[in-house]
Amino acid sequence: MAVLILAAGIASALRRQGRGHSILKVRGMDPSDHEVWTCQFDPFTIDPFHKNLLNGRQKMKPPLPLLLALSTGALSLFMTGCTCKDSADSEALLAADLQFHEDLAMYVTTWDQILNEGRIDLIDEDHFTPGITLVASPENIVGIEAFKEYYQNFLTGFSDIEFTVDDAFGQGDKIVKHWTFKGIHTGDFFGIPATGNPVILEGVTLVRMKDGRIDREQDFFDNLEFLQQLGIIPRE
Repeated sequence: MAVLILAAGIASALRRQGRGHSILKVRGMDPSDHEVWTCQFDPFTIDPFHKNLLNGRQKMKPPLPLLLALSTGALSLFMTGCTCKDSADSEALLAADLQFHEDLAMYVTTWDQILNEGRIDLIDEDHFTPGITLVASPENIVGIEAFKEYYQNFLTGFSDIEFTVDDAFGQGDKIVKHWTFKGIHTGDFFGIPATGNPVILEGVTLVRMKDGRIDREQDFFDNLEFLQQLGIIPRE
């Protein structure tokens, strides 16, 4: 539509100037600079006053109607293009933002229920992808059953668990979680007999979501401090 407005404006301006077959060549974008406007005329429609333009080109001041047509058409074209692009971009950003906040709420709630309420059954395909991966050493924990078995050790090994998400943020499919784990070591924990020691552990987890489910996690915490609190490694 903007292109049609621009073309119609130019044609109308040229007709009003009596140059129906004139060819307009624009070499610049600043209408105030008369040096950038050059016109070439068809010799079959030129009037005697403009015979000196027959065999060449001559710089001239652009007519006001033409300037207005160019300005209006260009502005319409620019605004139409920007409006469509901005609208599509805004909708995409809004959809991504809504999905992220849904993922974040589900993630925080799921881990609160698993650790604080002992809902190990929530490690399922409704909340985790079939290929859920916990990045670990010497090898990763992969798959829902292996993931569930790994975290069952925390529920078996500790009582009076208090798991707190101190902060959680992210963008797109990525979440960063700062957490605190508290408990008393009253059961078998990865083969370590109960010591009765209380532990307070802080850490950060990097998370990747996929299609509204938890797909990958990697924990960072002070493992030496953890083992010292358990009494496995003495403090110096």
